[in-house]
Amino acid sequence: MDLILCHTTADFDALGAAVGLTRLKPGAKIVLSGGYHPAVREFLALHRDEYALIERRSVNPKQIRSLMVVDTQMRDRLGKTAEWLDLPQLSAVELYDHHLDSKSNIPFTQAYIEAVGATTTLIVEKLQATFTEATRNQPFLSPAEATVMALGIHVDTGSLSYEASTPRDALALAWLMQQGASLSVIADYLDSALSPELQDLLAVALEKLQIETIQGYAVAWVLLDAAGYVPGLSSLAAQLVELTDVDALLLGVRYRVKTDLDERLTIVGRSRIDNINLHHLFQPLGGGGHSQAASLTWRGTCAQSVINQLVEQLKAQIPQPPTARELMSSPVRTILPETTIKQAQRILLRYGHSGLSVVDETGKLIGMISRRDIDIALHHGFSHAPVKGYMSSNLKTISPETPLPSIESLMVTYDIGRLPVLENGQLVGIVTRTDVLRQLHQDKTQTFQRPQTPELHYCPLPQVMGKMLRERLTPQLWRVLTTASQAAQKRGWHLYLVGGGVRDLLLADPTKIIELQDIDLVVDKAYPIPLKSLQADSIESLETSPQVPETGAGVELARELQQYYPNVRLQVHGRFQTAALLWHKDPELGSLWIDIATARTEFYPYPAANPEVEASSIRQDLYRRDFTINALAIRLTDPRSGTLLDFFGGWRDLEAKVIRVLHANSFIEDPTRIYRAVRFAVRLGFQIESQTESYIRYALESGIYTRSISGNHKTPALQTRLKSELKYILQENYWKPALQLLGDLGALRCIHPTLEFTEELWKQMRLVDRCLKRFQPPEESSEQAVIREPWQLLLEVLLAQLAPEHRAKVAENLQLPDESMTRLQRLDTRNQVIQSRLSQCKSPSQIVQLLQNEDLYTLILIAVQSPRVIRKLIWNYITKLSQIQSPLNGNDLKKMGYKPSPKFKQILDRLLAATLDGEITTRPTAEAFLAEKFPVN
Repeated sequence: MDLILCHTTADFDALGAAVGLTRLKPGAKIVLSGGYHPAVREFLALHRDEYALIERRSVNPKQIRSLMVVDTQMRDRLGKTAEWLDLPQLSAVELYDHHLDSKSNIPFTQAYIEAVGATTTLIVEKLQATFTEATRNQPFLSPAEATVMALGIHVDTGSLSYEASTPRDALALAWLMQQGASLSVIADYLDSALSPELQDLLAVALEKLQIETIQGYAVAWVLLDAAGYVPGLSSLAAQLVELTDVDALLLGVRYRVKTDLDERLTIVGRSRIDNINLHHLFQPLGGGGHSQAASLTWRGTCAQSVINQLVEQLKAQIPQPPTARELMSSPVRTILPETTIKQAQRILLRYGHSGLSVVDETGKLIGMISRRDIDIALHHGFSHAPVKGYMSSNLKTISPETPLPSIESLMVTYDIGRLPVLENGQLVGIVTRTDVLRQLHQDKTQTFQRPQTPELHYCPLPQVMGKMLRERLTPQLWRVLTTASQAAQKRGWHLYLVGGGVRDLLLADPTKIIELQDIDLVVDKAYPIPLKSLQADSIESLETSPQVPETGAGVELARELQQYYPNVRLQVHGRFQTAALLWHKDPELGSLWIDIATARTEFYPYPAANPEVEASSIRQDLYRRDFTINALAIRLTDPRSGTLLDFFGGWRDLEAKVIRVLHANSFIEDPTRIYRAVRFAVRLGFQIESQTESYIRYALESGIYTRSISGNHKTPALQTRLKSELKYILQENYWKPALQLLGDLGALRCIHPTLEFTEELWKQMRLVDRCLKRFQPPEESSEQAVIREPWQLLLEVLLAQLAPEHRAKVAENLQLPDESMTRLQRLDTRNQVIQSRLSQCKSPSQIVQLLQNEDLYTLILIAVQSPRVIRKLIWNYITKLSQIQSPLNGNDLKKMGYKPSPKFKQILDRLLAATLDGEITTRPTAEAFLAEKFPVN
């Protein structure tokens, strides 16, 4: 006999899993170990005969061959049926469960324990695996079987709303619907009413419930008395949470058993607080379950002290939530009440804000005006009216120490989109809905345990990320970062590792030390930088004059680090509030570049311009970056050291291997981001996300770059910065697929509107690549390369596709060397001359005479554009003829009695020509040639 055992007080997940197992194990019977959940009892009152259920008392233990245990790993939850686990004749004991945190005390031969929302999901997947192609589309389960299994998944996942729910649960539910699960029956038992006994307990619980706010979270507990065991307490707990809207609840029910003098205490726990684990809380007392839903049964005395102890332990688990000081954006953009509606609108456009704070002459906050208020005023024609007539003056404010739950509650209760942060009566920051939503997303990312991909082996919890930094970076680099973080912390600042360093750290082989050579750090001042409110006469200048910030925190921090590392070279870029520390061939750090910047926001006055920057917060700093995978940051300072900031889904995109831009206008503002998108996609083996590709194509087809250039604007994004991106791409070994992708996107038009990726261009680039491989010395060789800047040669091949009148101008825009501009300018002329004369050359010496005065780059450019016959002659000259030398040189001539004179060059030229043409092959033949042609007087 094969038996399937459910735990005591069986719920729908245990029953559903057991029913599914009867289809996997034909002939197996289900034994309910003791008691049911009330909804299960009602369900079985109608449907019992549909399933292979038998009573425990009808089982002959001697006939049991194997046991299967579902939805538990604890022996004491099997009631009296646990005795069967010790039978000597058992051939197998199988466990099926989804509680990963439980430690099994059941001796099993096979266990199936996986991170899904319901045990029934595991059984469904096994049933699906038994299908054959012939039966795949045919019903496999009866409607009654499919219905109870669907109920099991619905109940344990909260109809896929609980955090532990997975896509596997959703797919299992979909399959059960295909198998005929009854949605009306499911709805009846999901929404079952409380029994009269539970309704009485609910009334008492609402009266006695104790609620305390801890770290901004509402924690509730209550101890009730009952005449005996009360089934269905989980439903009562769910109802209490829903009615009181508390964040965590401990519901205890105390009762006595007539045969036992000890008290019995059943405690049900529910939590909506991240980082709380009720399973760990209940486990020492013999209970368990999930992190957000667990239960226990206690035998003994002093039930009140037990629940009090659990309450205190629960409070201790509650994490310190982020405060307004950590969430707020600062400095705050403020205006005076006399600022006009039109001026306020232009400020919102410039900074991308959805509202502005209004302050008086003393800096005191007197109101807020939103984008919606401004739009309404403009609609009614009041563009010149002052904002004081439209601002909201009845404000809700918070302090820097207000916790996130309280901020969230204020926003929801009063429908407020932004909350000013006041400290000592002064406006020091502002928390917006966006700040709150980003933080909530961040918290979910850190607490939700995603299944690990082969590429990403890390969980982004602070302790995990902090440990990873210490273990994965070289000790020398970790000391530099520690020194920097300590220096920042003593000033009250926050320091973050940001951008590519975080990305590469997460993607690197987890078994190896990673040697980062280019690191970006961002300093976020914990206290905002003072900022004067914008006067009416200063608003116009914002749009015409670049903002030159004062020396930022990043520069100050870099200067202190230089004191610890006196051999490092310091570069300061005051306009962008950044400093760079450069180590070159250092004995410990090797060649290392660390950029330290003050957290800043930026504004592009027109497309392809250099951005204008201003000090801001780490959130704004990350928002100004190019792609989600580069908008990641790890906090290096306490508190919350090791926290991964991911406000834009960068971790998700690393897992999905996609390049996703942060905002729609990104490529309009900076076309070099198109090249960066391609570079990262090819280098990392990622795909450019479809919406991002659409933004790229729209920017290119809009003609905005051409209009910017024709408008006589300076366009560094199409000049110096574009050259840098081209260099990055063309000097890497992946330049060919990158160029193909740029061509497919039409992105070569950023270089010039007429430049297209053609078959002819692709052929020429591949020919140059073969040439470069011929001239490039092996990596281990100390020999100097003949072509020192291969990327520049490749770029000149690209520019040579342009009409002659455009080449030099584009080369000048890209700031190529003067010789490059000259070479491109005269390329067509030299090409015509060489092709014409080369075809007339009759001997090698004539070829050398024609080509020897041309530089190597020119010859290669001409060769790749020429017919095969001409190209072979040029390659032959470059690789062979140019290397041939006469057996005799000038010193030899002197020893032979020839006196230096203008005739020397004529003699040497004739010697070389004769050698090239095969007339001279050895020194004696050269000497004989001289004696005949140029006898010594």
